[in-house]
Amino acid sequence: MIPYGRQEISQQDIDSVVEVLKSDFLTQGPKVPEFEQKVAGHVGAAFGVAVNSATSALHIACVALELGEGDWLWTSPLTFVASANCGLYCGAQVDFIDIDPNTYNLCPDGLERKLEKARAENRLPKVVVAVHLCGQPCDMARIKALSDRYGFRVIEDASHAIGGKYQGEFIGNGRYSDITVFSFHPVKIVTTAEGGMAVTNDPELAQRMDLLRSHGITRDPARMTHEPDGPWYYQQVVLGFNYRMTELQAALGVSQMNRLDSFVARRHELAARYDGLLSELPIITPWQHYDSYSGLHLYVIRLKLDEICVSHRQVFESLREQGIGVNLHYIPVHTQPFYASMGFAPDDFPEAMRYYRDAISIPMFHGLTFDQQDAVVAALKQALKV
Repeated sequence: MIPYGRQEISQQDIDSVVEVLKSDFLTQGPKVPEFEQKVAGHVGAAFGVAVNSATSALHIACVALELGEGDWLWTSPLTFVASANCGLYCGAQVDFIDIDPNTYNLCPDGLERKLEKARAENRLPKVVVAVHLCGQPCDMARIKALSDRYGFRVIEDASHAIGGKYQGEFIGNGRYSDITVFSFHPVKIVTTAEGGMAVTNDPELAQRMDLLRSHGITRDPARMTHEPDGPWYYQQVVLGFNYRMTELQAALGVSQMNRLDSFVARRHELAARYDGLLSELPIITPWQHYDSYSGLHLYVIRLKLDEICVSHRQVFESLREQGIGVNLHYIPVHTQPFYASMGFAPDDFPEAMRYYRDAISIPMFHGLTFDQQDAVVAALKQALKV
């Protein structure tokens, strides 16, 4: 089976992890700060806060921005459920903005229309989570301009996008948002086995997230309510969580980051080759905005169902039967039973539903060979019966 995504673990990665296993620290040692500095420095952010998953990073980002009961979080319906769930964790309400039919990201025109209506109804969002689907950045300049006009905070969910660029600058530099979140799950561009990070240029937000990831506990006298009782002393100053990243994960991340640029460049080479190989088939290949340099975590094709004699499901199942580990990213969040129970209906966001009815993620990862890519294309031709 050729998977849709797969990590690459080198001997250097293994040696880095083994070195930590032989050290004095398996958690809360020097590797986590090193990894934070490595990621933040690469993308051009001032601070990084490493945690055990991107979901945890989204959660502490929302808490740090003081999202709570009576507030609204808006995001795209075309994302993993965590992009919306992070608002519910805080007691806020969640709503969605339909996608742009070309980029598959949150549509800025739709966002503006919804903001105008929400202002009249006195229900403006406190936080908008802009999801960079597949690694292609949202129209962040437009979203930032709207945030300045309507007063909401912006989180970039860049779980797919580390190493990508927007307007020539690395995603995560904080020019257009308060906080950016990255994922290091094994199928992502770089991995820590499991993990995430929130980056920001705001020292106060960084301090809040630092506290929140470790039970709200500090050993810093400057953060305490009184002088320490002794060298053993710590204080819990807020209600936090056990979201820490281990030294083992961070060591793997530091090593992987050394190859980030080559990982993304290889994905672009593969994407360009796919574009050529698939150009004559009854499908739509990914469109890239001229302002973006995608991280290309995913390569999503869309079937021209009116031009073929097989269904979406038949194509998907045929590919799986031929050993191609395709997937579908994602089932629109608002159709999930948990969200449907809140009153959302499938046709509330028609562009997201159109995408869902014909999209397939085909294999895209750094180690994908040209022979494997040729096998994917051959299997797709057979599935399409062309």
